[in-house]
Amino acid sequence: MSPRKQSADAGDSTSQEATGQVIATVERAMDVLMHFADTPTTTLGVTEIADALGMSKGVVHRVLASLRGKQLIQLDPVSRRYSLGVGAMRLGLSYLDRLEIRRIVAPELALLSQRTDETATLSLRTGWTRVYSDQVTPEREVIMSVSLGVPYPLHSGGSSKAFLAFLSKQEIEEYLVQARRDPPTGHTIDDVGRLRKELEEIRLRGWTQSFAERMSGAASVATPVLDHLGRPAAVISVCGPLERFREEVDDCVSALLDSARRLSAQMGWVEREGREH
Repeated sequence: MSPRKQSADAGDSTSQEATGQVIATVERAMDVLMHFADTPTTTLGVTEIADALGMSKGVVHRVLASLRGKQLIQLDPVSRRYSLGVGAMRLGLSYLDRLEIRRIVAPELALLSQRTDETATLSLRTGWTRVYSDQVTPEREVIMSVSLGVPYPLHSGGSSKAFLAFLSKQEIEEYLVQARRDPPTGHTIDDVGRLRKELEEIRLRGWTQSFAERMSGAASVATPVLDHLGRPAAVISVCGPLERFREEVDDCVSALLDSARRLSAQMGWVEREGREH
């Protein structure tokens, strides 16, 4: 082999080794960052990180120093513990700013309608009301169809109550005290005591149902899509004619919750044990 060829081979080997080291360093940095995101505590020490990720403390120190340089991690000079920095916040906010809820939800609505053979809807909140912003209807003779853009109060119907039940306690009480609660149908609950109790049950169960509450002859099940703070960014529902829907509730709820879990994950929600929505 010529000296020139040997030199080229050696150079290639060195380049590949350097590339591998860079990739390994980046992967370790990403592992450390994601460990902060996945850990319930807000601060971590070097030993904790090293033990959890199977790294040496020296490696963790070097990774943290690099991340601090980009403000992704910050160090408390008193406790000598680390936490996520403003750079991590900027990344997260940048991602959230680019979320287009209707575009994100559209494929799941289509899948939900296909799985249930009923109408799947998306609702967005507008103050003390909410509106349907999208729907996918099934290919069958008798279907339910909703009116897009029409405001409905937050205590009437499944999608409305799925929003209201997952607001903060302060917001719920403010709504119950201040908002008008004119009942659209005879099945709508407008008594404050009964409504407050039902909202607590909905929050514990994770979904709500409606039988002729908003519109006579219609039924639905609904659940919120949670954002990274656990707040309802949107609500999805499955609805159909009342008599037919009674026999489909269990299957519809199962499909609905599957879709909501996937969508909430895309919105940044991470459910942790002992953490309330």
